[in-house]
Amino acid sequence: MNAVLKSKEISIAMIVLLLCITLTFLSPYFLTVDNLLDVLKGNAVLGILAVGMTLVIITGGIDVSVAAVTSAVCVIVGKVMMLMPDHPISILLLFLIGPFLGVCLGALNGLLVAKVQIPAIVVTLGMMSIINGLVLYITNGQYLNSSSFPPVFIKFASFEVFGVSIIILIFIAVALFTWYILKYTLIGREVLAIGGNKDSAIRVGINFDKVQIFVFSYMGFLAGIAAIAQTAYTKAVDPNGMLGLELMVIAAVVLGGANIMGGRGTILGTVLGVLLLGIVQNGLILAKIDTFWQKVFTGLIILLAVSYDHIQYKRSKDKLAKIEVEA
Repeated sequence: MNAVLKSKEISIAMIVLLLCITLTFLSPYFLTVDNLLDVLKGNAVLGILAVGMTLVIITGGIDVSVAAVTSAVCVIVGKVMMLMPDHPISILLLFLIGPFLGVCLGALNGLLVAKVQIPAIVVTLGMMSIINGLVLYITNGQYLNSSSFPPVFIKFASFEVFGVSIIILIFIAVALFTWYILKYTLIGREVLAIGGNKDSAIRVGINFDKVQIFVFSYMGFLAGIAAIAQTAYTKAVDPNGMLGLELMVIAAVVLGGANIMGGRGTILGTVLGVLLLGIVQNGLILAKIDTFWQKVFTGLIILLAVSYDHIQYKRSKDKLAKIEVEA
């Protein structure tokens, strides 16, 4: 019980709760069902990507190409939809095409990191630049709006279950599915084992390259899902609409208690990190803070969270080194 109370997830949940109480006093509109659902819906794409990034960060990697991959899949999905008939089977095809494209791009990142042994930050930075350039070349920066899509997709985008948007439900399903993978599957346990102690994991026979290819491929898979959710949310495709989102994704994972150097992270923590970022932004909007100050404030939170996490990491390493010397 004490371990649960001292866990990072409880600390983050308490911060989220205190923030909610404060914002409720500042704005009576904050604690309404409509506003809370808007916060969840507006951050569902960020959440889907953050869930995938959690696995990458646990293994000590990083993927800064997630926003670019999502944009690329958005553009392709948008163009494919223009050719699709107005039939429910079109939605099923989108959920096959989008994730498949994402897996292909993610697997390419994973292969370059695992087999060619290029640092993940270099591979994904290069991939981000290549994809962004190709997306702008193909679209010429042009926007696709809802009039280009079949009516069945617009109905899907507006679908709700007991007032909860399909986009929120997709986010919840992705979080639960990924939690299940980490907790109950062999590959999930290998991801956690690599994150816990890479050298020991390799000694007991875990294939490090396979795990790396898996986490980057899974990141791509969720980028494909996020692309469909993003298109459903905006009912449009904006080739530049996701620029810079990768920083928010990494920030949400770190705010959720994952160590940016690898070795620690949970799906529950990441979901709480996404909520924390979403509530902060919503509070700033309700307080009518100018957009540029919102970015400054969000950036400061990210900087403080990463700095605090890194200081904690260094302290734990120093403490471990001291124990080893004394032993």
